[in-house]
Amino acid sequence: MTVEIDGIHFHYQEEGRGTPFFFQHGLGADVSQPFELFRPPAGFRLLAFDCRTHGQTHPAGPDEKISFASFADDLLALMDHLKIDRAVVGGISMGAGVALNFALRYPERLQGLVLHRPAWLDGPREEKNGIYPTMAELIRRHGAEEGLELFKQTTLYKSVLQKSPNTAKSFVGMFLHPRAGELAAVLERIPLDAPSRDRAAWRAISTPTLVLAGRQDPVHPFEYGEILAREIPGAEFKEITPKAVSVEQQNADSQRFIEDFLLKHF
Repeated sequence: MTVEIDGIHFHYQEEGRGTPFFFQHGLGADVSQPFELFRPPAGFRLLAFDCRTHGQTHPAGPDEKISFASFADDLLALMDHLKIDRAVVGGISMGAGVALNFALRYPERLQGLVLHRPAWLDGPREEKNGIYPTMAELIRRHGAEEGLELFKQTTLYKSVLQKSPNTAKSFVGMFLHPRAGELAAVLERIPLDAPSRDRAAWRAISTPTLVLAGRQDPVHPFEYGEILAREIPGAEFKEITPKAVSVEQQNADSQRFIEDFLLKHF
């Protein structure tokens, strides 16, 4: 399914009926990620859309609109299109940042909040010499294929590969992505953006909130989840199995904790 917003054809997917739950994907992923991670129980309607430059959403649109705030605005526009007044909003990694931005700017539209492996707090994710900008520069200068070979030779990649082979695999996937050239803009801009610039603002979130985080994850620090859960009033925190231990068990943990949260509060 598609809807035109701001001159862009946004691809979205939904499953189930009942309380709407928007669950957004991470950087470089698409709607398949949240739908593979979570199946809605009876009474819930799972929705997700491909963010700008991701998945089947096209065209990419202007680079200056690659930001957490723009992605949150796109979510709001999709809610309006679907005539959804309020919803549980959540996301994975970058998607968690989109959800947090939405929660802070549109609290009247928020029914609940789910932050899965958050990778941002109240500032940029990393400096300009970090892994994502490095990937973007390699893609722009050398193209995706040659850029990948050069990336595999970097200390950054080798370090991630040693700590978390699954994370390293996801980085390789970004070079192999059919829209790698467009994705470079996301790799440049999103890590240097932030869902929020004021941690104190998190204390105004008054809806039920669930935060999930796992250890042994170089991109999604466990302490980020702890900090968010501590600062958001009444937030529930759940530790999930690290991907480095078992991807299947992490997925099972995520399904159980999110389903329990939704059934408990909505």
